[in-house]
Parts: sequence; structure tokens; C-alpha cells
Amino acid sequence: MSSTLDRKETWSLLSLFGGSLAVLANTFQGDGAPVVASIAFSVLAFTVTYAFVRWSGPSFAKAGMKGKDLSKRDAREIPEGMGSVAAAVFILVLMAFIPFAFYKDIVAATSGGGNRDVTIPSILSQVDTGRLLHRFPHSKLSSYQSALNTLQATTILGLADDILDLRWRHKFFIPAVASLPLLIVYYVDFGVTSVVVPNFLLRYMPHGVRLIDLGPFYYAYMSALSIFAPNSINILAGINGIEVGQSIVVAGLLVLNSSLYLVPFSGNPVLTNNANSTTYTPHPATDSHLLSLYILLPFLAISLALYIHNRYPARVFVGDTYCYVAGMTFAVVAILSHFSKTLLLLLIPQIFNFVYSVPQLFKLVPCPRHRLPRFNARTGLLEPSVTPWEADKQPKPYLMAAFNLLERFGLLQITRQATVTAKSNTTASPIETSNGHLRKSSSVISLSQSPTISTPPRSASPLPQTTMKPGATGRIVATSNLTIINLYLVHRGPLREDQLCRELLLLQAACGLLGLFIRHKLAMFLFGMDNRPVGGVWSLV
Repeated sequence: MSSTLDRKETWSLLSLFGGSLAVLANTFQGDGAPVVASIAFSVLAFTVTYAFVRWSGPSFAKAGMKGKDLSKRDAREIPEGMGSVAAAVFILVLMAFIPFAFYKDIVAATSGGGNRDVTIPSILSQVDTGRLLHRFPHSKLSSYQSALNTLQATTILGLADDILDLRWRHKFFIPAVASLPLLIVYYVDFGVTSVVVPNFLLRYMPHGVRLIDLGPFYYAYMSALSIFAPNSINILAGINGIEVGQSIVVAGLLVLNSSLYLVPFSGNPVLTNNANSTTYTPHPATDSHLLSLYILLPFLAISLALYIHNRYPARVFVGDTYCYVAGMTFAVVAILSHFSKTLLLLLIPQIFNFVYSVPQLFKLVPCPRHRLPRFNARTGLLEPSVTPWEADKQPKPYLMAAFNLLERFGLLQITRQATVTAKSNTTASPIETSNGHLRKSSSVISLSQSPTISTPPRSASPLPQTTMKPGATGRIVATSNLTIINLYLVHRGPLREDQLCRELLLLQAACGLLGLFIRHKLAMFLFGMDNRPVGGVWSLV
């Protein structure tokens, strides 16, 4: 990868850089405009990330942080761990943004000097409820700092993983350690550990209790969310652009979700009083969703810059640092802004991929180090990768039963070894399989509908391997690796790497939009209330 920018890139980045600085200088004057400043900082983050990823790539490769792109014919080596550059820019931008978000609130609405008292009665209620979007309450500073500390810890631990190449069982709990600053500040500032009971469970609750306090179990849930989100991004990987691409889609959907709480428009399911009304009532969660925007916008910017270098054909690998920071960013904004259930609805593909991968992740099924799709050098397409099974190491009975069940539901491709019944004027010969399709050798072979399984004599030629219909018997030769990418290829067929990435990102976006629809349109059926105001008064969420 060239470490220099061409003329067009240089002038484009300089224009964006200069324009963002001019906007920042203007927003710091007068009453302040944190939202505009956040957008300007995001543009600044994009330009710096784009340039530094290009400039530092050769240095990373020279230091030994490089890897082979196995899904290419030439399998060339490219710089690895470049997500650490993007993460560093992300953290620095979040630090630099602090005065733009909080300084004006302290000066204009309090007596100054860090005091939290409000001295101007006319804006007392506006500060408390976050009605003035150009001011951000000082009370949110501790939450913002806890998010920043958590992301810093995540970056450091992610770098350790990239450099030391930690084993999966060791790095699985890295996000839990990194989330400690967030959980500690949450305990001090919020301490809210109650959840709303769904309608269908109310009949089982004593006295029809609507809220249930989970106590320490709620902190265990937040810690689990902090572990799951980063690791879910990390294991849905293996093709160019997929780690960054899925993060961009999820972050974009989270920005859309927060915007519904901030931007009034006709038909807004959050701010309008009813479906036919054009009036809107400000939401009490305005400050929380502003906080999520201030974190998500710069993250989107650094991710877009990194995606340009990581998309097919990749010029850099992002490494584990980016995956940890991306997932932790989602967990941070979901916890601080109290929409963890919404985040889980946006991570449906990641949840499915994690549950689907559990047998291999926990070594119930042999797990190769890399479960990325197999590259067919002859066709240039990606095919499902497989786990081989030796004749003397067949799956145990309970695994065999699980495999047959998964195969019956189309969730697993099994390759078995069988004896072919041939016509009298032909001889059996090996048959190659590729995604379930049989390819005959030069001899003409006729397959019976129910192949006979038998043990051949030592002098016999190797038995053909074929993917048979669900329920067939025979020694298992291979099973498809348990990832959503391989499963998609099993049903979709061989694909180019870039086409596969695009289709998976479209699937991610479709699942996310469905999740938002469920959150804002169907929550009434589940909880009997939603985040819509009734008669100008907000109901419980």
C-alpha cells in the first residue's frame, strides 16, 4: 500500500479539514452549538483518520503487524491492526469536544467555577429538561467522562490483543474489565436498576407490579452487554469490509433512533402526540440521546475513513482493537442512554451468529483458527469453509443428533462418504462436491436414490464424497463451519467477496430497520405503553 496521498485526496482532505476548523471556531462563539460542533469534529476525525491510516500503514507492516489476505489469488501481505489508529483519533476527538459541549452551560446557566447551581430562573426548566439543544447540562459530564475512560481502556486492551495475539478464552472477558469505569459511574450517578414488566407477565406478578428492581443482576446484565457487543463484532468477520461495514450500519441506525427523540417531523413515532397530529412534545430523554449522538457521530466518521481502506480489495486489516472499540461504543451509548433493548434489536444478525457459533467457540465441535469462507482460486469465488472429520474421530451421538437436526432445518451442510451403485458397464470413480453439487468424472456414473453405505476392501478406490439429503446416513467427512457467513454461502452459493459483503450489510440494515419498527411501533402491544405522550404527559417507557 502506498503511504502517500495523491493530489486529489490531498486537496479534498485539506478542504474538509479547513472547513471543519472554521465551523468549530464559529460554534465556540456566542451561545454555542454543540451539535454543529460535533458534526465539525466528526469531519475533522474523518480527514485525520484517512490520512494517518495511509501514512502509518507501512510502519505497522515494518514492525511485524501485517497479515495475508487469504481470499485473494496472490495472498499478499497488508498492514494489520490499523483500527488502533482510528480508535486513537476517536478518543482524541471526544476529548477535544468536551469544552464545546459543557463550557457554555456552566458559564451561561450557572454561577461558574464548576458549580451546578442554576442562577437564571428563565432557563431553569430548560436546562433541567434539555430543551435548549445548544446547551448541554453539566450533570452529563461524568457520564461522558465514564464513556471516554471505558473507550480508552478498551483501546489499550485491544492493542494488547493485536500485539500479543491472545487466545479467545482469555480475550473474551477483556471488555468486562474495560467497562468497569462505566459501571462505577452508572452506580454513582444513576443507580436505576428497575425494568418494566411486559403485559403477558403481569398476571404472574404480585399485586400487578409494573416495575421490578433487578438490583445487582442489572449490573451483571450491563456487564454481559459490554462483553457481548465487542465480541459479536469480532466473530462476525473474515471478509474484506465486514467488521467496519456492520459497525457503520449499526451506528447509523443508532443515530437514526436518537434523532427520532430530537428532530420533530410529521409522523414521528416518538415526538408526535398521535398519528394524525403535527404538534410534538419534547422528550425528557433529550439529553441522553444528545449524549449518544456526540459519541456516535465521530465514531461514524472514523469508521467511514477506515472502511475506505478496508473494503474490497482491502489495503489494510482493522485488527481486534477496532472490533472491541466499535462494540464497546454501542454498549456505552445503550447503557448511558437507557436503550439496551433497542441495541439488541439492532444486533439480531450478531446474536444469531453468536448462538450459532457456540458449539465451535466452546470446543464442542472442532474449531479451526480461521473460519473464514474458502477461496476457490479457479473461480475466484468464496465458498463455505468446512470442519473435516476423520474416520476414527466421528461426532459423538449427541452431536450427530444435533447435526442431523440442523441439517434438516437448513442450518448446516454435511458432507458424507457413501458407496455409489454403478451400472454394470461402468465403474465407480470419485465424485467431487462443491456446495452440494455433484460433478462426474470422465466415467458415466448412475447414483441410486438411496446410496448403500458399506466399508470397501483395502484395494478399492476411495469412496465418493457427497452432500446428501437431510436424514441420509454415512460417515461424516466434513461439516460447514458454524458462522452466519458460511451459512449464507451454503444457501446463496459461491459469491465474489465484495458481493458477499454487500449482501450481508444489506441483511444487517434490513434486520436493524425491522428492529426499530418493533421498538417504536409494536412496543405498545408488549408493554401497554410506549414513548408517546398522552395529552401532553409522557408515559413510562
